[in-house]
Amino acid sequence: RIIAEQPDLVILDLMLPGEDGFSICRSVRDRYDGPILMLTARTDDTDHIEGLDTGADDFVCKPVHPRVLLARIKALLRR
Repeated sequence: RIIAEQPDLVILDLMLPGEDGFSICRSVRDRYDGPILMLTARTDDTDHIEGLDTGADDFVCKPVHPRVLLARIKALLRR
C-alpha cells in the first residue's frame, strides 16, 4: 500500500501483526523515497540502529510528547 499510494510520510510501528516494521521498511525503501519515521515502544539501542540501517529516517520511542512527535514530523517533511 505504501508503494501504491506514495504518502508524504510513513509512520511505521515495529510490532505489527504478521510482519515487523523492519521487514516492511526494508521491502519498501527501494521503491519509496519519502521519509519513514519508526515509532515504537522498543527502546533497545540495537533496535534504533537496525531501524536506521533498514532505511528509516528517524526512530522515536514511545511514550513521546505529541508536540515533540509533531516537530519531528514537520522536520522530516521539510527535507
